[in-house]
Amino acid sequence: MQPFDPRTALVIVDVQNDFADPAGSLSVAGGAATIPVVNRAAWWAIRAGAFVAYTQDWHPAHTPHFAQDGGIWPVHCVGGEWGSAFHPDLEVVGPSVHKGANGEDGYSGFTMRDPTSGEEIPTELDALLRVRSIERVVVCGLATDYCVKGTALDAARLGYATSVLLDGIAAVELAPGDGERALQEMAAAGIALVRSGGAS
Repeated sequence: MQPFDPRTALVIVDVQNDFADPAGSLSVAGGAATIPVVNRAAWWAIRAGAFVAYTQDWHPAHTPHFAQDGGIWPVHCVGGEWGSAFHPDLEVVGPSVHKGANGEDGYSGFTMRDPTSGEEIPTELDALLRVRSIERVVVCGLATDYCVKGTALDAARLGYATSVLLDGIAAVELAPGDGERALQEMAAAGIALVRSGGAS
């Protein structure tokens, strides 16, 4: 991958207990194994003067996003509870953007969607990048087929040169092959799929 620089942002998506810990309510197979890669990338970025930002699902106890309220997902990442906290092995070296706090579907780190009206609502992430004159975005975290994909596609749509760290992501796989299909969709949108080994 291209080295980090001050015009690049590393966006680390949803490395939270409910996704990354085997005891989490929506645990992603292999999620914890991505954390060392994510941490290394964050420190490479910081040393190069790049910006590092994190996202967190941050839901209320009841939301149309959850199966108990008519959605498709188990209750997860309720704001302020264990499941919404960053995994303890994650080294946090930048600000975090919360998404879904008012019951929205919060797949992308850049935008949320009202589950009833479908209205799209921006998060603060794009503004954080614009004020720093960021041109390139590198995405990693959880999960490939939902929040990583949503964040990367939005980054590309917003005009950032976007790449995804293949060794820093893992998929939920609600249906077999979802992770691979997500990678194909991102590649078709012009997103570079890279490994972190070349970052230094």
